Amino acid sequence: MKLLIINGPNLNLLGQREKGIYGERTFESYLEELRGRFPGVTIDCYQSNIEGEIVDRLHASQDVYDGVVINAGAYTHTSIAIADAIGGIRTPVVEVHISCILAREEYRHVSLIAPKCKGSVMGFGLDSYRLGLLSFME
Repeated sequence: MKLLIINGPNLNLLGQREKGIYGERTFESYLEELRGRFPGVTIDCYQSNIEGEIVDRLHASQDVYDGVVINAGAYTHTSIAIADAIGGIRTPVVEVHISCILAREEYRHVSLIAPKCKGSVMGFGLDSYRLGLLSFME
C-alpha cells in the first residue's frame, strides 16, 4: 500500500508555531514514527504553502497512491480549487486536522473540502494523521 500525506500552509512550522494548539513536535519527527508504526506501507509526504502546488500534487496522486491524507490548513476554509481537485481524482482522500476546527474561530467551522473527502478526522493532535491513515487499511 502506498499513501500520501499532503500538508498545506504553515504546517511546515509545526513545533514552532502556536504550541498550545499544535504542540511542540515537528511533523518530520512524527512522520518517522508513523513510518515505524506501518512498516508495510509506503508513506510519502508533501508540504506546500501554495494552493496551486497542492492542486497539482493531488492531480499527480491519481494512479500512484492508494489514498491521500490531507491537512489543507487554512485552505480548508477557502479553497474551491482544492475541493475541486479532490472531487476530480479517483484517489480517495481523507481530511485531517490537528485541532478541532469546530471548537475554534467561527470562520474555521466550515470545510470546503470535507464534502469531497471520504471522511474527516480532527482534534486528536498529530494522532489525527495516524487515524486518517488507518482508514485506508480496513
